[in-house]
Amino acid sequence: MLKVESFTLKNCEPHTPRLNATPFSPLLPQSTLLLFLMEATPQCTNPTHYDSFDDSENGTLLPGLPDDLAQRCLSSLSPSLIFSVCHPWRRLLYFPSFPPFFSLYVLSSPLHGPTTTNPVPGGVDPQNSIEFFSFDPISSSWTPLPTPPQNPPLHLLHRHPSFLSRNLPIQSLTVSNHLVLIAATTHKLFPALSSPLVFHPESNSWFYGPQISTPRRWCVTGSAQGVIYLASGVGSHYQGDIARSMERWDLNKKRESWGWENKAPLKDGRFSREEVVAVGYRGKLCMVNVKGNAVKEGAVYDVELDKWEEMPQGMVAGWNGPAATMDEDAIYVIHEVKGRLSKYDGEKDCWEKVIELEQLKRAEQITAGRGKICAISAKGERIIVVDVRDKPAKFWEVAPPPGMEVVAVHVLPRMISRQH
Repeated sequence: MLKVESFTLKNCEPHTPRLNATPFSPLLPQSTLLLFLMEATPQCTNPTHYDSFDDSENGTLLPGLPDDLAQRCLSSLSPSLIFSVCHPWRRLLYFPSFPPFFSLYVLSSPLHGPTTTNPVPGGVDPQNSIEFFSFDPISSSWTPLPTPPQNPPLHLLHRHPSFLSRNLPIQSLTVSNHLVLIAATTHKLFPALSSPLVFHPESNSWFYGPQISTPRRWCVTGSAQGVIYLASGVGSHYQGDIARSMERWDLNKKRESWGWENKAPLKDGRFSREEVVAVGYRGKLCMVNVKGNAVKEGAVYDVELDKWEEMPQGMVAGWNGPAATMDEDAIYVIHEVKGRLSKYDGEKDCWEKVIELEQLKRAEQITAGRGKICAISAKGERIIVVDVRDKPAKFWEVAPPPGMEVVAVHVLPRMISRQH
């Protein structure tokens, strides 16, 4: 018997995801991610001729009802239930007119990364060691994203033969249900992106954003209220004015109005030493200039006032690892050494413990969405998911794509596909 949220299913097809561990087991099987981010958007758009069903080819959704009405009826059901009933319902999940469920998206690199002298089998470009995948929590499968545009050629290097002990950052974020790559390094140690590279899951397409005034790496990246912010960093060489600069791009404007707008600069260049994540929190961007337990400097940017502020003492004191925002209303951080996940209390200026796990030690990057925290640990060989809405918090592990290590993880709507 398979229990999926409030539904109980019997005699599901053999490849239907199954739960066979207790809800609080520390290592649930990969298929249990079907519990992850299953909420769909409340509205269902009108079907178009492109995504309507042909009875002769795909079967009727609900006998006696037109397909547009049947889609509206089915949109209130759990996606995992819809997936298990029949093939016409299963295909419905991936049509543009149907409310999307949410999935994991990862930037990944081959476990034994390619080098210019020893390329990995399969033809992976030795100058581009990054691949993109999406995990479908309904079918419990990883799917590669469409190939990004190759004009200009894309060179995103995660490792360099001259820097064996250090990975090169590839900075990405999500905003308005888009995945945005904004900074990386080429094999010649130059900035890799002159414009943001953007993937839109609901149209299954890539595109480039407006050109950045000065392409850079080791910079500050973040978003707040649907706007992308880029600050500090190093171009082809260090420049003080670039290390103090701040720009923003509003992705929600019409394409013909896209551009980078200069904002209030930083007071110094201390945020250009490594990749920095600016975490959106109640109308502000919060960031620290170094990772881990090192002595650090914090900064807060007010997006409405275009003004920099000092970070509260309690916030900077407890910022001991990767951090992420949940709906720009809460900040979570993982203590890299202790594996402790904490939530910031803005009223008391302190961090409250949520859960402490061995699996979260040495966490490298986290993202938050739909009540879940997703963390990369074990040098990219583990993805740990924590449901912070439950008391106590539940957690489970998701295996990365075979043969890959995860560089970054994000949460976005599922991709459109006609193959299910």
